[in-house]
Amino acid sequence: MLDYQEGSVVSRTIINKEIGTVTLFSFDKDEGLSEHTTPFDALVYVFDGEAEISISKQAYIVKKGQMIIMPANEPHALKAIDRFKMMLVMVKA
Repeated sequence: MLDYQEGSVVSRTIINKEIGTVTLFSFDKDEGLSEHTTPFDALVYVFDGEAEISISKQAYIVKKGQMIIMPANEPHALKAIDRFKMMLVMVKA
């Protein structure tokens, strides 16, 4: 449902409801998202590759088949170690 693009981060929202969203992402190697916060809990499920996700300055390495929860209002960032695909489930209710 989502291909890699050289030097880019690609996203595709597949569910967008008041109670939450589901978005697919692909990251080329060394691409990422800078540190930010959101007012909602979020779950990341890794489909492919490997990334470093930091939550409140604590780094976690996540790989294909793993998941991690990013708590609401905690600063987090992401950087692809290798090409990386994930599903982000944001729970708003």
